[in-house]
Amino acid sequence: MKLKEKEFDNILQDLKQIATQIGARVRFERGDFKGGYCLIKEDKVIVINKLSSLQKKVLILTTALKELGVEEIFLPPRIREIIDEMSENL
Repeated sequence: MKLKEKEFDNILQDLKQIATQIGARVRFERGDFKGGYCLIKEDKVIVINKLSSLQKKVLILTTALKELGVEEIFLPPRIREIIDEMSENL
């Protein structure tokens, strides 16, 4: 699936909303790291480097959502396709 650059911002917003629905916080931080899913005192947190490209942010967030088990919840077909395809490209 080909995505246009301007679509990534909308996709990122949709993915952040899904993360919130499943009880995970998404944080954009600056630092020397790539990002991903972690637990901080029993809180689910997805940390993303704010200096990463928009595509990289979407990739990190889709990977983290996959780790959190989004297979068990309803997702719009387009978002499910994006999560499945992006996580295969790792």
